[in-house]
Order: sequence, then C-alpha cells, then structure tokens
Amino acid sequence: MKTLVLCMLAVLSLSACTTGMNNSVVMNTPNKVVTHYPVETAMLNVYTRAYSDQLYTLIDEELVVINTKVTPKGAMIFNNKQVQGAEMVTTTTVNDQVVDKSVGSNYFTLEPLVFHGFTSDVGEYSIATQTKTIPKIASIDDSSTYLTEQVYSDSSKRKKIKTYTQTWSLKRESNNTAWLCIESSENLLLSYDPDGTSTECYKINARGDILDSNVTMNGDETILFNSM
Repeated sequence: MKTLVLCMLAVLSLSACTTGMNNSVVMNTPNKVVTHYPVETAMLNVYTRAYSDQLYTLIDEELVVINTKVTPKGAMIFNNKQVQGAEMVTTTTVNDQVVDKSVGSNYFTLEPLVFHGFTSDVGEYSIATQTKTIPKIASIDDSSTYLTEQVYSDSSKRKKIKTYTQTWSLKRESNNTAWLCIESSENLLLSYDPDGTSTECYKINARGDILDSNVTMNGDETILFNSM
C-alpha cells in the first residue's frame, strides 16, 4: 500500500470508493464514551476516496510542507487482477519552493477492503499480501499486523528493493475520538536511515471521519509532521 510516508522519501533524503457502515456504531455525542471505531471505513477515507491533507515540520529551521491529494480512478487491472485504483499526488515545498512532486497509485478491492499493491512514477512496483482482514469495527487498544509488501524496482519484478510489514493500532484520543495509526516496520521516510519505523496517525470519530493527522519517523532522530 502506497502511504503518505512512502511519498515523503525524496524530500527527507535531503532528509493506499465506498463501503457499508455498521449501523450499530455509536454516533458522536459530547459526553458519550465511544469504545468501538470503524477501522475499515477510516482506511477507505484515507487511501481510496477523494482526500487531501497538508502536513508540516521544521527541518534545520526550514518549513517543510507536504500536500497530498488522493483521487479515485475506478476499475483497473493490476498484477493480472481486476481491482480499483486511487492516485496519490504529493507535492513538497521547502520555504514555499516546490522541491518534489510524486505520483503513485494504490490498488485494492472492496467488501472487504484488501490492498494488492502500488506503482510509482519512478517505476516501483509493489505486491502486497494482506495477512489479516482489516476489521470493520475495532475496540480501543486493538492492533494487528495486517500486510506484507514486496517492493520491486519495476514491473518485471526481477529486482526486489525492500520488504516491510504494516500494523494498524487504535488508541483513545478523547471520549469520542481515537487515533488510528499505521506503522511500517522500516523507516520509509529516510533512505539513509532505514533502521527505524515510520507511523502515520489519523484522528477519527465514530463514523470514521478523518479529523486530524500526523506522521512520525523514528530512527537516529525523531521527526514529527503535524497537520496544518
């Protein structure tokens, strides 16, 4: 699954439609303590539906801003399978100057949501194996490793350039919001410092709406990107 952290690689070397909602999910009320959240719907909102986000951080006193836009592309063929596609365009600026623009596509099927891989504008070709089902509903403090990704230099799949896993987790943020976090087993943010992890987190409500986001990379140093 091509996530936002994969799209950040270039700048930091300086330094993943519709689904049915479970009607039993408790809707947000100010005083209601919500204990279950729609993980699958939240992932659909980030990786497969029309979505945009803007993250920022300071690196060596320079303002780095990453704008991401996801656009559904409908039915496609990927790895000889009929799938759905969503294009992710990421533009990075440093002090208001564009330093990088990347385009990638996630490929997935629905009901249930299953990721099959991604392609990028630099030729990368990924095959994803979803090892566990993404739950429609999960409880606070639930987590699971759900995907293994083999990334190749191109569609011939002759040269494998990385393998990693992804894990989702759900943590309480308030009485009626939670953080849904996707952690990658290697540091996808820094090509020169892969021996760490990178985590993207989305603040969600009981409907699975995305309210806020941030991305953290952990290696020799920790860098946090916050939503603007």
